[in-house]
Amino acid sequence: MNSQNPKIVVVVGPTSSGKSDLAVFLAQKFDGEVISADSRQVYKGLDIGTGKVTTEEMGGIKHHMLSVAPPETIFTASEYCDMAKTCVEDILARGKLPIICGGTGFYIRAFVDGLILPDVPPNPELRESLAPFSTSALYEKLLDLDPDFASIVDKQNPHRLIRAIEIATKLGHVPLLQKNSHYDPCLIGISTDLYTLRERIHARLLARLDVGMIDEAQTLQDAGLSFERMESLGLEYRYLARLLEGKLTREEMLTQLENEIFHYAKRQLTWFKRDGRIHWFEKNDTVAIEETVRTHLSPSEP
Repeated sequence: MNSQNPKIVVVVGPTSSGKSDLAVFLAQKFDGEVISADSRQVYKGLDIGTGKVTTEEMGGIKHHMLSVAPPETIFTASEYCDMAKTCVEDILARGKLPIICGGTGFYIRAFVDGLILPDVPPNPELRESLAPFSTSALYEKLLDLDPDFASIVDKQNPHRLIRAIEIATKLGHVPLLQKNSHYDPCLIGISTDLYTLRERIHARLLARLDVGMIDEAQTLQDAGLSFERMESLGLEYRYLARLLEGKLTREEMLTQLENEIFHYAKRQLTWFKRDGRIHWFEKNDTVAIEETVRTHLSPSEP
């Protein structure tokens, strides 16, 4: 990494691991601002279901890349990188520390390392032929074409699955092209055992239900967001859509959703563990985390 590149901090980890709290802690310690890296928190109105930080949880720290796109649109990784770069440059220009925080591994790798998907043009005939397929059938097809990319994609998102199949059909697999990175990142990962993670997921899900997650989904639907689009948004909104459509009882929704969130968290860990640059810590090991960040931010030796 070019030591002349501006220094940033990146906080990663699975859902419900405590990333947001740590990012706020570091922002308070090092005069920083937080840039969210979550592929669903970019959408307006998806607040409780995605677990967006509340004003109180922000602790007076400015947060970016939350609620920047209407939920009926498709927000791409490329759009994320463009907007996040603008945020980072603005934060740096004001003499503050950019802290990227999130669990969408592809967004983070795309931004930090300049990764991009190849510019394969849309294939209308292929898309039409794949449209009737279930998400499980699409995932199996992608698994045959490119098992590595299949391991990181949201296997319940038909739009992303079809795009990946489109690229893999054209090129044989889904290569991640790398451009030059413009930043010098310190990557901090929150490590936790699976039992503790499962408990946190359960508690967090119940808490979100208590503050109106189902009502939020109903409000989105009443405002015109289709059940089909809610399904494609994944995780919470997929199962909330099925609840509102009468396809699941509340108890079935809760059980199935918790299982799906846990499996998603394990996939997140698998993705992040592949990156040898990440410094892993327990959530509460703030002294060691602070020291690691401080060392990274110290002026390099000439």
